[in-house]
Amino acid sequence: MSTPQLILKQRAELLAVLCGGGSAEPLDCVLDLLLAWEVLVWEDYLSIQVAEKALSYKVRQLLDVVYDKGEDACSCLLAAMNQVLPEEQKAGLCFGEECAVVGKNRPDTATLTLLADRPVLVRKLRDNIDGALNALLTTGCFTIKDCDAVQLPIYTPSQQVRRLLDQVRFKGETAAKTLLQFLEQTETTRPNPEDKENHPSANCMLYQKKLRSSVAAQSHTLSTYGGTGHFSLDDIYTDGLLEVMDGSGETTTLGLEDVVGPVGTLNDDADTFLVSGEAGSGKSTLLQRLHLLWAREALLTNIFLLFPFSCRKLNAEHRELSLKELLFLHCCWPDRGQDEVFQFILDHPNLVLFTFDGLDEFKQGFTDEERHCCPTKQVPIPVLLFNLLQGTLMKGVMKVVTSRPQAVGPSLKRYLRKEVLLKGFSPGGIDCFVKKHHSDPAMARRVIESLQANSVLLSLCHIPVFCWIVTKCHQELLGSQDGIPQTITDVYLLVLQHFFQRKSYQPQGVLGKAWLEEHLDTVLKLGQLALESLEASCYVFSGYELQRIGLTEQDVSMGFLIYCNDLSVTDCKRYEFLHITLQCFFAALYVVLNRNSDRSAVSRLFQSQYRQLSSLSQRCLGHCIDSSVEEVESHVTETPNLQITAQFVSGLLSQRHHNLLQECCPTAVRERKAKQVVKSLSKGMQRHFKSIPRPVEGEKKINEVQCCLDPKFFQNILKNKEGNTGLDISESCSLRNNNISDEGIRKLLEKGMKCERFQKIALFNNNLTDACTQHFAWLLKSKQNFLSLRLGNNNITSQGAEQLAEGLSSNQSLQFLGLWGNKIGDRGAEALADALRNSTTLIWLRPLSFFSLRLNKNCISREGVECLIEALKMNSSVKEVWLRGNNLSPEEEEELSKQESRLTF
Repeated sequence: MSTPQLILKQRAELLAVLCGGGSAEPLDCVLDLLLAWEVLVWEDYLSIQVAEKALSYKVRQLLDVVYDKGEDACSCLLAAMNQVLPEEQKAGLCFGEECAVVGKNRPDTATLTLLADRPVLVRKLRDNIDGALNALLTTGCFTIKDCDAVQLPIYTPSQQVRRLLDQVRFKGETAAKTLLQFLEQTETTRPNPEDKENHPSANCMLYQKKLRSSVAAQSHTLSTYGGTGHFSLDDIYTDGLLEVMDGSGETTTLGLEDVVGPVGTLNDDADTFLVSGEAGSGKSTLLQRLHLLWAREALLTNIFLLFPFSCRKLNAEHRELSLKELLFLHCCWPDRGQDEVFQFILDHPNLVLFTFDGLDEFKQGFTDEERHCCPTKQVPIPVLLFNLLQGTLMKGVMKVVTSRPQAVGPSLKRYLRKEVLLKGFSPGGIDCFVKKHHSDPAMARRVIESLQANSVLLSLCHIPVFCWIVTKCHQELLGSQDGIPQTITDVYLLVLQHFFQRKSYQPQGVLGKAWLEEHLDTVLKLGQLALESLEASCYVFSGYELQRIGLTEQDVSMGFLIYCNDLSVTDCKRYEFLHITLQCFFAALYVVLNRNSDRSAVSRLFQSQYRQLSSLSQRCLGHCIDSSVEEVESHVTETPNLQITAQFVSGLLSQRHHNLLQECCPTAVRERKAKQVVKSLSKGMQRHFKSIPRPVEGEKKINEVQCCLDPKFFQNILKNKEGNTGLDISESCSLRNNNISDEGIRKLLEKGMKCERFQKIALFNNNLTDACTQHFAWLLKSKQNFLSLRLGNNNITSQGAEQLAEGLSSNQSLQFLGLWGNKIGDRGAEALADALRNSTTLIWLRPLSFFSLRLNKNCISREGVECLIEALKMNSSVKEVWLRGNNLSPEEEEELSKQESRLTF
């Protein structure tokens, strides 16, 4: 079969692999090769890489362009894909006969060299982009504006390099020569890895081979949710959104390869990289993917040895160990030359990487009080771990640590090189994840359509563990008679229903309405194990502990507990919950449904002995905990997990679950517990608002309320501004960095509308979608004293911007509208421009100063900017319009800035 026929026959499959995961990197790498091989000319490249077009459009355009070029071009495309794609993605694809790319004469100009060597230059410049820009700036080839255009935070480091190469080519021969000379100088000063002192011995090479094999075996199967089926990590892994923030607050998107790269570095003297994210955001899976790619030599190729550790497993190690024992007992034992291998590690720390998964699950809080620097001396595990993280022990070794953000206090942050935030799935990532879980495209489409039809459920699914739950429980989701889940508590009840239904003895696995009551005994036993273990910071259980609680083999077979098969410190059978959040949910069920629990069961969740005050002082449930007892950091138990448990308790005791629970626990008992929760929350909110710094004269504010409770929480808190909660929403309410859903916004605004002095709200860095904008439009139309609406860095598109513009056109009071970091595009910009023409009050849109309009990173192209220019002619109150990071070429930016001097690119 000819190669054009192969491309036609496999078109859908080729499209899928180049778009898989939503990352543009595979397509970019293929384009690099085709440019270097002269299969594509520059005009072809520009016709494919259209800024405002989706990734799928670009891939289709590439396939069309290459197909039209004939047999040789199609052969080269298949060869490029064969070279770029990982082995697991090439399964089932046919690439034809091996294509030998004909060697061509070396180009005679520097600009042509940039194309011929483009794949190599991208790799070389990834970690040297700052130096390259500095060289171009120093020689006058680049301006500061050129540098800013290259280093826009919306680009990954690889994309920044390609943007640099494109800019240099446009600047001409002098700039191209300057860049190539810089790279040549960099190469001459780089140490030779083949030097004898750096070259590993035969024993070290054997150990590396064994370690790679061991790490690959541990990482091949997805373990996080592995209790109900075994997934190959290659088949199921979906990239999450990775971001770093610089000192000025600007965020940059990263790829997995950039986690330990230079982008986002805040402390050059530190060696520890933190990957932080909320529970279920995919931290462990990301680390597992990192391990697997290292074992295959596909990533971190400069790292000779990688040692993976689980803080959960280290909790079970009670012996004092030396560093040597930690590495060889817990990771991989050298078959020979043990001392020689360890000495190589000590001599070459720059070639070694340690990873520590789940620092927030480590029993002891971080402290730097006890110093230890001897690699052969035996000390307790906490001392060993903390001195590795701060660099007192094995300075120069890179460490990657995962943790929930609130578990990392100021004492540890001093030793961080950089912090990477894992934000879960993008909308495209959710679709990709669902499709990977369902081999039947029709079923995947039904699940995706169901999610897209419910903005609340869709907003929950950006957290991978929730997305997994919804995907796993698709039959219950699609056939639910009780409606689609609206809260996190609903989602976890769906999990219970799914697992019990799998084991149901009823016809066709159908559960009755009293399904929870039928399985109450199992739920209470699992709940007791979960709660007692959380209070003791325990996440791994022996068979004896299960017997003590009364758990039977039938209870275990339900699938909520899974077998721990990678504990090296003991041969005993050990178990853990499917996910830490599921352990928290069972603990909450026990607190709510246990009839014999003492009256302090609920209030214990809010007592100070279970929390680390400093890390929770800005979170609303943290203020719901009694602060009378002095904090002792080194004896803190798992506060974040108890906080999640408290949130589940609040959700279970809400009115929406009354019918489900009424036969499981007497109404009087549940009502008493519900009153305890409300009392704790009310006192906590009062404490929180009393702790807010005094506002400037004339302004009252709510500052940094952070909470992931069900939407009804806000409804209860805002119930009566003169009631027991002590809450006055006053003029300003800041709820940034939360997981607030569109439904939660609706309930919040319903109550806020009744407060006359409610005039400002800040909701940036949430997961709001277009579904919430109708509520804000209603607010703007109805409340003619409202002053400030800040919705930056959410998921609002042109449709949402149009709804906001409709509300804005009917409002005569709004002064501040923040929409930076959304995706309103040209349609949204045009709608806002129309509203701006008629507005006499609007003076600020997320500005740095008054009279400034900021629409950074909103996918706006030339057409949208031209609409804004027309609107500005009718509005003299706006002094600046910020449009950085949109879909404009440098030439367009220069031309448009000449048309309107108030534009800033």
